[in-house]
Order: sequence, then structure tokens, then C-alpha cells
Amino acid sequence: MGGFATQYALNGGANPVCVVSNEEKADICRSMGAEMIINRSEMDFKFWNEENTKQNPKEWLRLGKAIRELTGGEDIDIVFEHPGRETFGASVFVTRKGGTITTCASTSGYMHEYDNRYLWMNLKKIISSHFANYRESWEANRLISQAKIHPTVSRVYSLDDVGQAALDVHHNKHQGKVGVLALAPEEGMGVRNTELRDKHLTEINRFRGV
Repeated sequence: MGGFATQYALNGGANPVCVVSNEEKADICRSMGAEMIINRSEMDFKFWNEENTKQNPKEWLRLGKAIRELTGGEDIDIVFEHPGRETFGASVFVTRKGGTITTCASTSGYMHEYDNRYLWMNLKKIISSHFANYRESWEANRLISQAKIHPTVSRVYSLDDVGQAALDVHHNKHQGKVGVLALAPEEGMGVRNTELRDKHLTEINRFRGV
């Protein structure tokens, strides 16, 4: 999701702040044109105590400071929130006054907790997103057909290896998305505009081999 979100932000004229877990993912973001990156593994944020029962607002402040150091003192307008319980309190806190927290998943747990004072008193809002309606889906595909948004597939598995594909995704051993050859004996079949595709092979293969 982050790979697509970064492309949409850049194409829309936004300045994304990408939060990643390692330098490999940071390099991918840079290759897409993103300049502001926070490596959460290096920062070692502890948003919850060891018992995972109480949040630590001092860590919210540390995240906010890291963001402002990258943006020249600006807070962020929109948070693309998919980790869920682990980060939701921090996301609400660091969003600017009047800003938006977009929740689209709950990877670390769906019982989110946050300090409502930072939402209600600063006129922020939480909206939900489960991708798109039919019109938005058509527009998303149109951007791909125009080569403005590129796939984020890092590896393709044969149908016989679909179990391994699921296991690798479960253990987060992939970057971006993975594909499975269901009705095709090899990759590259079904491409209708090979000339357009060839022009963008670098971008299309950005996630491959990392």
C-alpha cells in the first residue's frame, strides 16, 4: 500500500513523508522520488509500554519532531494509517490542525486507541477507506494504463508455489506485492502495449530483486 500511496502523492504534487522499516524500503522510496523518509527501525519508537497496555505520548512528540525536521517545521496534512493499534494514537497526534487521518487497515490490531483531545480540540477528522468505488477503480486503472502509476510487484510465483508465496507474505519477506501465475506458463504474457511497457521497465521492475 505504501508503494502505491507514495506514487499517488508524488503524482498529485504532494510531499510524502515515508515511514519504512529498513534501508531497502527507504531506497525504493527514494527511487520513486520521495525525499523525506523516516526509518522506524533506526528511530526505535516505543509507542506502547512493554505490557502493551499504555501509550507513551513522549514518543508521539519524538515522531512529530522527526517529521518537522524533514518538512522545515510543517506538520502533515494527511496520514495514511494502516498499522492500526500500534501507531494510531501517534498518527492522530502528529496530524496538523484540521488534518485527516485515513484508516485503511489494522495490521497490528483493530482496537485502536487515541487521545481524543488531539482530535476534537484541533478539528481533525478520521475517515475510512477500503480502496475505491467503481468510478475510482476505473480512474486508478487509467493512471496505470497511462504509465503514471506503476506496479509494485517484487516477485512472481508459479501456481504450485502459492503456499510459499502466502508464507513469505505472512513473514513479511517481500517488498510491495507478489504475483502468482494462475493461467500463464510464464511472465509477460497478456501485455498488449509492449512499446509503452518497454519505456517504463525501470519503474515497473523497481521492486524486483530487493
